[in-house]
Amino acid sequence: MTEASPVTHFSRTKSTLRDLPDEARYSYKAKQGVLVPGLEQRVVDGDGAEVPADGKSMGELLLRGAWIAGEYLDDERSASTFVDGWYHTGDVATLDGEGYLHLVDRTKDLVKSGGEWISSVELENALMGHPEVAEAAVIAVPDPKWAERPLAVVVRKAGSEVSEAELVASIAGRFPKWWLPDRVEFVDELPKTATGKFSKRTLRERFVGGVREEEGSDER
Repeated sequence: MTEASPVTHFSRTKSTLRDLPDEARYSYKAKQGVLVPGLEQRVVDGDGAEVPADGKSMGELLLRGAWIAGEYLDDERSASTFVDGWYHTGDVATLDGEGYLHLVDRTKDLVKSGGEWISSVELENALMGHPEVAEAAVIAVPDPKWAERPLAVVVRKAGSEVSEAELVASIAGRFPKWWLPDRVEFVDELPKTATGKFSKRTLRERFVGGVREEEGSDER
């Protein structure tokens, strides 16, 4: 990202991990990697406390170092983005015991259900792994009991008639039951940003009728 140029993490296999089975080694290589020398990082929860480095607990990634930006030029967002010398990236990550960072979502795209976080990206990747799904995006929708619940918006591949129940069942074994989407909406295409990313802002405007206050005017 521009605020942390040129690099923050490097994905390499530590010598102590090279004798692991292929699947285990590949799981490390698929992560963003370890922090490069010269930088500091924290992964914190909503109260600012560091989350356990267990590879599962999610928190926002904070960075500090010589080539990390200190503010935006003439931009009011600086006050909330750069706090006490730390850059709040807006990226949600996990950190494991070996020091490998894994990005799982953006803070604005998380589903906050019953006080727990659900990664929209992990659900999207699982749904797009279905052979009859072309694209899938997951957004949070209001829920009177749980505050928010995940809604999946899916584009089927040509000729597919895969159902909502089939899609949810196909990913059920990979996530806790409370992570699973309560609803699947099928559309002909997903809106994209200028950089080709899913425009979740547009999806929220369509299916929720508005956007979150913290989302701002830009798509990151």
